[in-house]
Amino acid sequence: MADAPNVQAPIIVPLGKASRRNIRKLKQGRGRLMDDVTDAVDVIRRDLAEKPGGDGKEIVPVILVYKRKRRKSKSSAFFPFL
Repeated sequence: MADAPNVQAPIIVPLGKASRRNIRKLKQGRGRLMDDVTDAVDVIRRDLAEKPGGDGKEIVPVILVYKRKRRKSKSSAFFPFL
């Protein structure tokens, strides 16, 4: 299978662990995690502008990687071996 010439490698933004609240805000397009994504896209856009023929290219592939933080268990005080 031949690769399409216009397909670029995806932009991967590792966001690490995040709380439920931060993930919800990210899905709504706001919050600290969204700021991280916006900064990453701006860096890629700036790098493309410096390359010859890079102006006017559309940046589409953005992959978000996040993992929800585990909740602290209240029962751990009663069961110290957990």
